[in-house]
Amino acid sequence: MADVKDVEKWSASEEETRQEVKFVIDPEAERRLVRRIDIRLIPVSMMIYLLCFLDRSNIGNAKLLNANVHDDLISNTHLTNQEYLIALMIFIVAYTIFETPSNYMLKRFKPSRWLAFLMFMWGVMTMILGAVHNFGGIVAVRFLLGAFEAGLFPGMVYCLTFWYKPDERALRAALILACATLGGAFGGAIAYGVGHMDRVGGLQAWRWLFILEGIPSCVLAIFVFFWFPNFPETESWLSPEERELAVERIRGVASLGHEKITWKEAKATLLDWRLYLHYLVYISISVPFSSISLFSPTIVLGLGYTGLQAQLFTVPPYAIAFVVTVLVSWASDKREMRSWGAFVSLMIAGISFFIQGGLPAESFKARYGLLCVAVSFSFAAIPPLLSWLTANLRNTGASTLSVPLNVSIGQIGQIIGAYFHSLSSYRTV
Repeated sequence: MADVKDVEKWSASEEETRQEVKFVIDPEAERRLVRRIDIRLIPVSMMIYLLCFLDRSNIGNAKLLNANVHDDLISNTHLTNQEYLIALMIFIVAYTIFETPSNYMLKRFKPSRWLAFLMFMWGVMTMILGAVHNFGGIVAVRFLLGAFEAGLFPGMVYCLTFWYKPDERALRAALILACATLGGAFGGAIAYGVGHMDRVGGLQAWRWLFILEGIPSCVLAIFVFFWFPNFPETESWLSPEERELAVERIRGVASLGHEKITWKEAKATLLDWRLYLHYLVYISISVPFSSISLFSPTIVLGLGYTGLQAQLFTVPPYAIAFVVTVLVSWASDKREMRSWGAFVSLMIAGISFFIQGGLPAESFKARYGLLCVAVSFSFAAIPPLLSWLTANLRNTGASTLSVPLNVSIGQIGQIIGAYFHSLSSYRTV
């Protein structure tokens, strides 16, 4: 009969041997698994971000909705230009403050629960905006809206690291981010339709806009709570074999659900100079991204289109941007050239803005065409940038901190964009 110590020694040796055996991944099984993950994660993420963008940027539509008859947000709440700018800025301030803490809450409470909570609350805040009557009310609600929306985009990018390899993320991130372009397109179309509801039920059209765009977020939040995937180690909709494959295929190159960032990793992330280059680039792209998101109706108005027509003409730039964003990210992933995807997009967007600014004021068609190009490649630069960032991390746990820091620091660009375009729009209008 074997001695107990011999049994323990044999067990330890067996465990060491098991750990040394490399997990063999069947390409066909992996392909089927990725397809299942895509079906479970990507469509719902796209819908969430579309609604988030709608609820974030609809204040720009409300500002001009029926402004020609003085029945718009500005006229009804008696906002000055400076107060409207503050209402825009306060959202960005809250967004910056709560992004990083929200990523930690997502890890602690599980993505499905945390994202559903955020979604329900920002939907409620959007509907409450339809009931405000003064500057104080708008500022308070916009601050809360920014706080609840802050965790969504960095949280979703973070969730991609639980499920995908680095070379699989840019296209998925693009499909999610590109829904912001669809949100912009739908936002203009919805505003055009809602503009005809002025004084229905005694409410101005801009109030109906906030109410009707807030309801879907609250409803979808219930679905997100039960459907959105959390971590590959624990998901019951995967078989035990699929769970093991989902974990092993990303081990060492992506973040796992049970992994937590340590103080040592946090310090290394904060002191990594390469990441600050990423942050600087993200600041630069956030300037046009912010101005386009918040002021597209005003920009179109400045191009010579008026009234509800200005709302309708915001649709084509965003529709084109959806296609361009997906194509650029697909090429970046396929060739593993994320830096070039971001570089080329930034160059084209920057040149388009420069040329547009130098054209005569009466060149409406040329300026509008260049606006379509600028919007498309401004959005297209972001997914390769984020995928490039996560691929450059020294350890997988650092994504908990680096992704929200990237977006948070990028809000400096959002503030610059909102400030400059608000000033120029006041002069234009």
